[in-house]
Amino acid sequence: AVLHEVGSVTSPQACVSVCVSGLWIFPGSLFRVCRGISLGLKCRAMPPTIHEQATSSGSLLQDELTALLQERIMVLDGGMGTMIQQRNLEEPDFRGEEFKEHPKSLKGNNDLLSITRPDIIYKIHQEYLLAGADIIETNTFSSTRIAQADYGLEDLAYRLNKASAEVAKKAASDVADQTGIKRYVAGAMGPTNRTLSVSPSVERPDFRNVSFDELVDAYAEQARGLLDGGADILLVETIFDTANAKAALFAIDQLFEEHYEPRPILISGTIVDKSGRTLSGQTGEAFVISMSHAKPLCIGLNCALGATEMRPFIEAIGKCTTAFTICYPNAGLPNTFGGYDESPELTASHLKEFALDGLVNIVGGCCGTSPAHIRAIAEAVKQCPPRIPPSAVFQDYMLLAGLEPFRIGPYTNFVNIGERCNVAGSRKFAKLIMAGNYEEALSIAKSQVEMGAQVLDINMDEGMLEGKVAMTRFCNLIASEPDIARVPLCIDSSNFSVIEAGLKCCQGKSIVNSISLKEGEEEFLQRARTIRRFGAAVVVMAFDEDGQATETERKIQICTRAYNLLVTKVGFNPNDIIFDPNILTIGTGMEEHNVYAINFMEATKVIKKMLPGARVSGGLSNLSFSFRGMEAIREAMHGVFLYHAIKDGMDMGIVNAGNLPVYDDIDKELLKMCEDLIWNRDPEATEKLLLYAQNHVKGGKKIVQTDEWRNGTVEERLEYALIKGIEKYVVEDTEEARAQSERYPRPLHIIEGPLMNGMKVVGDLFGAGKMFLPQVIKSARVMKKAVGYLIPYMEIERQEKMAASGSFEETDPYQGTIVLATVKGDVHDIGKNIVGVVLGCNNFRVIDLGVMTPCDKILREAVENKADIIGLSGLITPSLDEMIHVAKEMERLGMKLPLLIGGATTSKTHTAVKIAPRYSCPVVHVLDASRSVVVCAQLLDEDMKEEFFEEVTEEYEDIRQGHYDTLKDRRFLSLAQAREKGLHTDWLSHPKPVRPKFIGTRVFENYDLRRLMDYIDWKPFFDVWQLRGKYPNRGYPKIFKDKTVGQEAMKVFEDAQQLLNTVIESKRLWANGLVGFWPAQSVGDDIHLYAEDIMPRSSEPVAKFFGLRQQAEKDSSSSEPYYCLSDFVAPRQSGIPDYIGMFAVACFGAEELSREFEEQCDDYNSIMVKALADRLAEAFAEELHEQVRKDLWGYSQEESLNASDMHRIRYEGIRPAAGYPSQPDHTEKTTMWKLSDLEEKTGIALTESLAMTPAAAVSGLYFSSPKSTYFAVGKITKEQVEDYAQRKEMSTAEVEKWLGPILGYYNE
Repeated sequence: AVLHEVGSVTSPQACVSVCVSGLWIFPGSLFRVCRGISLGLKCRAMPPTIHEQATSSGSLLQDELTALLQERIMVLDGGMGTMIQQRNLEEPDFRGEEFKEHPKSLKGNNDLLSITRPDIIYKIHQEYLLAGADIIETNTFSSTRIAQADYGLEDLAYRLNKASAEVAKKAASDVADQTGIKRYVAGAMGPTNRTLSVSPSVERPDFRNVSFDELVDAYAEQARGLLDGGADILLVETIFDTANAKAALFAIDQLFEEHYEPRPILISGTIVDKSGRTLSGQTGEAFVISMSHAKPLCIGLNCALGATEMRPFIEAIGKCTTAFTICYPNAGLPNTFGGYDESPELTASHLKEFALDGLVNIVGGCCGTSPAHIRAIAEAVKQCPPRIPPSAVFQDYMLLAGLEPFRIGPYTNFVNIGERCNVAGSRKFAKLIMAGNYEEALSIAKSQVEMGAQVLDINMDEGMLEGKVAMTRFCNLIASEPDIARVPLCIDSSNFSVIEAGLKCCQGKSIVNSISLKEGEEEFLQRARTIRRFGAAVVVMAFDEDGQATETERKIQICTRAYNLLVTKVGFNPNDIIFDPNILTIGTGMEEHNVYAINFMEATKVIKKMLPGARVSGGLSNLSFSFRGMEAIREAMHGVFLYHAIKDGMDMGIVNAGNLPVYDDIDKELLKMCEDLIWNRDPEATEKLLLYAQNHVKGGKKIVQTDEWRNGTVEERLEYALIKGIEKYVVEDTEEARAQSERYPRPLHIIEGPLMNGMKVVGDLFGAGKMFLPQVIKSARVMKKAVGYLIPYMEIERQEKMAASGSFEETDPYQGTIVLATVKGDVHDIGKNIVGVVLGCNNFRVIDLGVMTPCDKILREAVENKADIIGLSGLITPSLDEMIHVAKEMERLGMKLPLLIGGATTSKTHTAVKIAPRYSCPVVHVLDASRSVVVCAQLLDEDMKEEFFEEVTEEYEDIRQGHYDTLKDRRFLSLAQAREKGLHTDWLSHPKPVRPKFIGTRVFENYDLRRLMDYIDWKPFFDVWQLRGKYPNRGYPKIFKDKTVGQEAMKVFEDAQQLLNTVIESKRLWANGLVGFWPAQSVGDDIHLYAEDIMPRSSEPVAKFFGLRQQAEKDSSSSEPYYCLSDFVAPRQSGIPDYIGMFAVACFGAEELSREFEEQCDDYNSIMVKALADRLAEAFAEELHEQVRKDLWGYSQEESLNASDMHRIRYEGIRPAAGYPSQPDHTEKTTMWKLSDLEEKTGIALTESLAMTPAAAVSGLYFSSPKSTYFAVGKITKEQVEDYAQRKEMSTAEVEKWLGPILGYYNE
């Protein structure tokens, strides 16, 4: 490959051209070209001075130039770099006086000459103008701050452009005065030396060394300078990457909208070889389609090729645009030495042929051309008529583009939008993306294209994903795969910032899916204008401020309103508008849903007739959601629906292109059922489809309905009826159960017993995909019938109770009151409505607040209606952020109501990681309607709710930990940032720390073990024996009721009680402990302890406890501090005296006793005595901590908690242990032992590995601050490890040995 540096600091031939057969070099950047390329790149120069503004307004200029271009062929100037090179300038010429001391070489920075040698630039402009140029380009090809960064002159960008425009404007004005012919200045905006569509790294195809936003800012700065300097026209030229040009046009459009009168825009691409493609891979037609939104006055080609090689491509461009065309080729192809040999006459003759054949409106020269070339060209085309642009091109077509064009016209078949690159629509794709395996996920995109997808839908709406990051990365990877990138993309998200992230990666013309009127016209118009500015087509959902349109008339009304707004107020091309009139779920078992398919098709017919140019699309998978898991049924429904919808005008749809059956190939029995369901011809259609699915499943047996189930117990019959949705006998069976008054003394017990057990099974089956939505609705109706039968008896019972108590106060007849709402910003409510139906059928009072419900309304209604539970629903990812907001507000307001989270976009992981930590009361993810009943019942059952919440809390903690452990790219704050975001307490307003009753230590010898009995937490004891009850019989003493382990648990417990009494009586076990208190102050992340309680603490500390601080980046929505234990102690500089406590306790004798049992071959009691010693040590720590809080330290003297509350940590203050999550470093124990002479005073020792002996021992520190809380330090960086080692005066290697499990980096 022959490499030529363009405008580099080392090249004496800068800004002439690039001849490449494999590589390009731009200043500061290297681009690999896929095919062998012979490529010339024109690089111009850059200026700044001060001169007059353009006098003509933008619209007058546009009209003026349009008239001229219709009258004659206009002439552009030639190569600026060519002329500069002829002057053989040296470094001092480029530096001038101003840049004499600049640290970098400036030779080759041609644009700088507009400041340092404006006389030369003026002279070159003048020569071209006198040679016959109507338009001259400013010397600003590389005058963006991005390109100028190579010279260290990025801050000069605005000045360079303004000065260059002023020099050009002066030259044009002077020559116009001299000749009497008006001349024009085109502000040249080159491509920069970076590319948005190609990675500069072979190893990282998703990497980019510039962002869309950075390019927009750079181009905006350049355009401002050009316009302020007087440019008449803006010329975006030498476009080798359409995405870069789109950034330039985005910036220009913003300036024209906000600050400047619009000016004419010229656009010129660069075809790199005879393949007819740009460097970034686009064909000429795809390039024109991608640029068309800017409505350029002229579009065409320049550079890279000579006129002969350029001809077929300029001809092709002319056929696909209504704009004028521009062509300014190089003076032939470069020779071996990078020079150009084509004579002015030869170049002129080629361009004259173009003119005579009606191909061009503006001609000129690029690399290698001189004033002589321009004079010859001007003379050659002077008598040639200009090209007459066509009045319309593909008038009734929607034009899209990837690397290649895609036209959707009146006779185009149904367009398949591939759905598998959607984290919400493909489990495989979601799993790969969540695991960070983007390269393999790319194979799914390729497969979709190979199977016939003509547009590729990309959706990253998953609560646990950083949507913008994921969208950017995947779209960048697609750009690196020509086989995928050839098709247009559909950027799909309910979060508009994610849509913008996707559009910033697309060089082609994409589709945006979607926007709607749900948040009002202002928001709708703002987003539509942004989409138009990106040059994309748009899908508009049939939503408005009142929610989702389900009826035909509402669909038409909303779409018509949106169409008029887009066309009249935004200037959208009607052919770029796609409506999605909402394909909604049918076959749910709810009658009002039966006509949803019909409504879609009827609305489609009217939309296509009444809204010219608009297309209709839809998400097909919604239709069959009721039959989730029955893929054969779903595919058949999709095939039948499309067969009819396409006839009615549906143009495109998001489908799995490889899984659509041919209408005529569908089994005839199944076909009829699908037809009946879609057209609502048979009220039993859903039932028949379910039965068909059960009978035709692979390996399944034909279902034969019998009444054998009637032979079971009444409980079994009720459960069966609920599971199967059989109403026939439910009243009869409910009465039979009610008659068994000994077993069910109250009607409520029947609801809580067999009926609720049945609903639990329904939930389990639905969650496992073995039951389907219509069946759940039927089950709910059976439940409603049974509850309805019992309500009069419950009312009688209520009246009798009131009479017996003498109270006439009304009591609530419902199980509970639940406020349901679709959160602000979301209009999807069908799933929520189904939940409401199911809950209502189960005797819950449901207050449905509808859609788009703001947080304050939800909370206000909950308080006013005395709600027991709040349920939040949402389908789109922005709803997840709103749910987090609601949880935070509930916490801020001190609310105590359980919070349920549901909806298609929600997940248990997102709830556990991002919502539950924001609210201290129960937050539960509810998978579906079938689960909601059981969850609500458990949350409102006084006997069950505490344990249920504990179970959920434990499960969510495991989910959180698992999530963080699997994060490959866990980000960390620097130690300084983490400290800045630590817990910063206003100690002056903080409750004044209480002084303990003594300073120093107090020993507790031979502690009375019977005092500890009530403090024992028995749950870990049963865990030792692997006896784990299932909810609601998990904890002690409920475990004894568990059907599986209850009996065995009772036996083990009785044996434990017997052995415990024996060892206490015989004094074979005994306990010693110690408590100590010291004056203490925090110093950074450490805590200094002092011998004397004197302020200020100026003496040397007697000990230091060293802290570790959380560093792993927390969720962006979290306001939680980055904790360190030192945060809970007043800083030394605060002047507030504070204190810290320490304790250690142990149960002695267990090892000896255990060995005795072993010698007697009694392994059971050998294990038992150790388990009991552990429980006694923990109980000792619990009881001693209570003494500390209420007496010895006395900071919580009014506390009144039972042992269960203590086990749930409902007290004030904490007692973290060294080696555990809040301080994972075991070496801190050595400080505790030395400080208190612990081994000498209690007999509790430390082994070499710093384990405590005896094994049944507990130690830790006491903190009294009401703000103190348990936390996990989590993973930390090497920076903190080194800092920690320095503070502890240990080697880094030694610290790494002790902190191995929490190192956030690989340690060899």
